[in-house]
Amino acid sequence: MSPTSETANGGRRLVIVESATKAKTIERYLGPGYVVEASVGHIRDLPSGAAEVPEKYTGEVRRLGVDVEHDFQPIYVVNSDKRSQVRKLKELLAESDELFLATDEDREGEAIAWHLQEVLKPKVPVHRMVFHEITKDAIRAAAANPRELNTRMVDAQETRRILDRLYGYEVSPVLWKKVMRGLSAGRVQSVATRLVVERERERIAFRSAEYWDLTGTFSTGRAGDASDPSTLAARLVSVDGRRVAQGRDFGPDGRLKSDQVLHLDEAKARELAAALEASPFAVRSVESKPYRRSPSAPFRTTTLQQEASRKLGFGAKATMQIAQKLYENGFITYMRTDSTTLSDTAITAARAQVTQLYGSDYLPDKPRTYAVKVKNAQEAHEAIRPSGDRFRTPAETGLSGDQFRLYELIWKRTVASQMKDAVGNSVTVRIGGRSSDGRDAEFSASGRTITFHGFMKAYVEGADDPNAELDDRERRLPQVAEGDALGAEQMTVDGHATKPPARYTEASLVKELEEREIGRPSTYASIIGTILDRGYVFKKGTALVPSFLSFAVVNLLEKHFGRLVDYDFTARMEDDLDRIARGEAHSVPWLKRFYFGEGAEGAQGGDSGGNADGAGAASSAGNGDGDHLGGLKELVTDLGAIDAREISSFPVGDGIMLRVGRYGPYVERGEKDSENHQRADVPEDLAPDELTTAYAEELLAKPSGDFELGVDPDSGHPIVAKAGRYGPYVTEVLPDGTPKTGKNAVKPRTASLFKSMSLDTITLAEALRLMSLPRVVGKDPEGVEITAQNGRYGPYLKKGTDSRSLQTEDQLFDITLDEALAIYAQPKQRGRAAAKPPLKELGTDPVSERPVVVKDGRFGPYVTDGETNATLRSGDSVEEITQERGYELLAEKRAKGPAKKTAKKAATKKATAKKATAKKTATKTATKTATKKTAAKKTAAKKTAKKATAKKAATASSPDAGTDG
Repeated sequence: MSPTSETANGGRRLVIVESATKAKTIERYLGPGYVVEASVGHIRDLPSGAAEVPEKYTGEVRRLGVDVEHDFQPIYVVNSDKRSQVRKLKELLAESDELFLATDEDREGEAIAWHLQEVLKPKVPVHRMVFHEITKDAIRAAAANPRELNTRMVDAQETRRILDRLYGYEVSPVLWKKVMRGLSAGRVQSVATRLVVERERERIAFRSAEYWDLTGTFSTGRAGDASDPSTLAARLVSVDGRRVAQGRDFGPDGRLKSDQVLHLDEAKARELAAALEASPFAVRSVESKPYRRSPSAPFRTTTLQQEASRKLGFGAKATMQIAQKLYENGFITYMRTDSTTLSDTAITAARAQVTQLYGSDYLPDKPRTYAVKVKNAQEAHEAIRPSGDRFRTPAETGLSGDQFRLYELIWKRTVASQMKDAVGNSVTVRIGGRSSDGRDAEFSASGRTITFHGFMKAYVEGADDPNAELDDRERRLPQVAEGDALGAEQMTVDGHATKPPARYTEASLVKELEEREIGRPSTYASIIGTILDRGYVFKKGTALVPSFLSFAVVNLLEKHFGRLVDYDFTARMEDDLDRIARGEAHSVPWLKRFYFGEGAEGAQGGDSGGNADGAGAASSAGNGDGDHLGGLKELVTDLGAIDAREISSFPVGDGIMLRVGRYGPYVERGEKDSENHQRADVPEDLAPDELTTAYAEELLAKPSGDFELGVDPDSGHPIVAKAGRYGPYVTEVLPDGTPKTGKNAVKPRTASLFKSMSLDTITLAEALRLMSLPRVVGKDPEGVEITAQNGRYGPYLKKGTDSRSLQTEDQLFDITLDEALAIYAQPKQRGRAAAKPPLKELGTDPVSERPVVVKDGRFGPYVTDGETNATLRSGDSVEEITQERGYELLAEKRAKGPAKKTAKKAATKKATAKKATAKKTATKTATKTATKKTAAKKTAAKKTAKKATAKKAATASSPDAGTDG
């Protein structure tokens, strides 16, 4: 019996999913009798600040949102932006006979389902409905075969959430105090940042080495054709039996690892080439081996992110957003999975398409199966594949843009995974000759021919190295045999330099995290998004470059919280969390050991499965020097040993130090206020490995930006021009002793330079003119004064409260009263000015499906899809911004949600209500005594003080730390 007919007889069922898109699709498949509504993600979470914590909680509980003294009980609150949705769900539930919780089948989805059950408190039967693809058959089967809520998965997710809250809320304030306000630390984000920083350190320490080699072009003497070329190029491999050095033979210090190899410099290489030009050569050996290549496994989350980065140029976050759309609209199976397994239905569908599109010759006799290599993979899920029991070809989907491209990638990989191996031959030819000075030289050439392309007809995997040759490339060599004579047509001398280790890209960082078993694959996209958003890392092309700020943060964490950013320790924590998910360990004893240390009361025992070794590893979280084996709480309490200046200072050379300051990085030589002290700002988008001693000297040699222009003849005060944080400006220097605070405080006159001006050319007269603003233009017929002023958004006129924009800054000095009155005679434009044309078009956003463009705005260039605007960051430029970077900025902006209403607005609302209440009360109680009035005033004062204290605590205890996986 179908779910629809069952429902018709059994009443009304409420199905809750996460997203509105998914809800629409599923409701269409389930039909009448079912109401499908979205929770719109998480409906409740740990409080984001102390102000959200119920008043009965005080102290540490209020700050952390977790009661660490009572078994780490979390304080969950319904998100303010979800209250109306929760009301709606409760109303729908009141009219329903059954509740189906149909969130995603992973830890986070299970937790959302549990939170829904806890908040809605259903009095009707509750079922957990799970599916891995949104197709009619899958949805109906899921509705007909629900299961119970998996409390072990919920416990595991709760433990992760609490762990990440403790890590973020305890360690982040240390960064605020010792590095910079507003920073955040996270269990996985900090380790990911450390990986990027360590790679940059390797690049800084790297010393390039130069080496040379020879390439000979040899001729067979035959005419040749496509299957039998007449020439071949071979590289010199040995001289007198001694191997010629290549890049791999040099260490990062630029020295040879072994003296057994021959290092050719340019002179030696050219000398050898000249001695070999007239030499006879012959084939010394021909080695042929069979070549076989098997298809890659179907995609899982991380391999999809890596391949989409290599082939499509998508960032991890953009990939997951596009995949989410494809999943919710029924095109692919669930995209957060560690599994490479295909269901029998999928294997049948893939094999059918192989036969249909490529022929039976490309179909193996038996279906291919792929072993899962990921530790603790969630086997409940399939690999990522096209949905349904018959795969739609990309052309049949009706998709376009990035969704089409990603679907095509998934479809090709899935179909190819069920095809035959590619086979062929690989050949290595060795060629020898003797130089005119008697040296024996041997050259080598390799080739490959593919006799049957197999799966390569459908799909070839990409490579992280852009110079790597893909598997389907053939290299044909002439058909030669041992002893065949060859002629040397040309000897080419080639110079090379060893290269520093490549920076991580999103794809290679995801791969590294997974190989180290750090974090969960489903969270890597958000982790990379977080370290980009925090300014720890920025992009140059596809490379992830650490900022100088991240060097200071990692330096502090390594020196004082070494275990917390240790790769093996972080991986062991992941194992512990997985064991909690499997029911082999209990969360409370584990959290006690992590937070309070090994000696915490009740820390021993309580676990099943004997997890003392694994969970005990958490208690050794220390500063890495072996003298601190306490828990996290003790670590963040003892901060006396942390020297804020030391952890943010890095030697550059020749007495120059790079320092990370409150307003950005700078180089400095000498002590502040000393005679030889020098200081210069460092461009924030400078890659750390590019800050050489020579470049630092260049920065220090530039003018500091403080130019004394002269003395104001009226006031006698010196006038200086400066390079400020918000641009160049001029200001006056007040005499020593001038009060700077209090009611008698005097502020120096200051004015920003016009856009047409520069620090190099500004004169004293121009500076005085700028500081004379605002200028009185005159008075209107009613006697109201009109002034010309330069403001945050450009030049404007002001008459009372009526402001009008001016076209140019020069008008501030030139505009006449008549011209000003003419402007005011025109009706004031209420709408916006005509939109400027876009600076650049990027394509269609995968989430909103609207065109994305770069525009110039008040605060600089920004990307927009017409609904969401995101300002370009440091390191982004209009010329170099890529399509996927634009999508990424918009996604991050959406993730933050709409701007919250200001406290001022809320306070005004409350004040208005209070006034109305007070007025009524005053009328009723006019005859009450003055004593009672006084008491009421005291009570009100206490309440106000209490609210102010709560507000202050909320501000102080809200580290902006993301949740790690």
